[in-house]
Amino acid sequence: MSTSMDTLEDVVPRAVTGDRAALERVLVLIQPPVRRYCASRIGNLDVAADDVVQDVCLALVTAIPKYRDMGKPFMAFVYGIASHKLADAGRKSVLRQTYSIDEMPEEQSSDAGPEQLALGGELRSHAQALMDTLPAKYRKIILMRVVWGLTAPQTGEELGMTAGAVRVAQHRAMNMLRAELSNFSLLDTRAVA
Repeated sequence: MSTSMDTLEDVVPRAVTGDRAALERVLVLIQPPVRRYCASRIGNLDVAADDVVQDVCLALVTAIPKYRDMGKPFMAFVYGIASHKLADAGRKSVLRQTYSIDEMPEEQSSDAGPEQLALGGELRSHAQALMDTLPAKYRKIILMRVVWGLTAPQTGEELGMTAGAVRVAQHRAMNMLRAELSNFSLLDTRAVA
């Protein structure tokens, strides 16, 4: 192995200067150690070590003219490229994961899709805008009675009111919301027209 590495260190300077035969020799010499390096690091990725080695060789062809000897072994440069190509292969592997048809559900999902989520968000913002038109006390009553489902006596106990006063305030709040809702509808039809 040391003789091939010694040969590599002799051939690399010629490959850097553009000697095509030297570049081919470099590619032949680096493949076995790069294949071992990749195979030991691939793990459970859905990619073959030979595919990554091929990517490393292609990258090395374009990178070798820019290589400068900085006192480190040339293989450190090659392993750096291999490390990046392994990371790329890992990302691609995750993106192209396949799923068995046996795992596919037989029924259509009832989960909300993007359109329903967007419409739900828009509906919530309209509802919040409507609720913001009410005085704070009325907002609390609507929230407690309609959203939380508390009874009039329970709501009255929390707010220091009688059950009858809660019902009257709820009725007034609902009327205010209806009036405001009709104003929103009029604004929408004017904007369309």
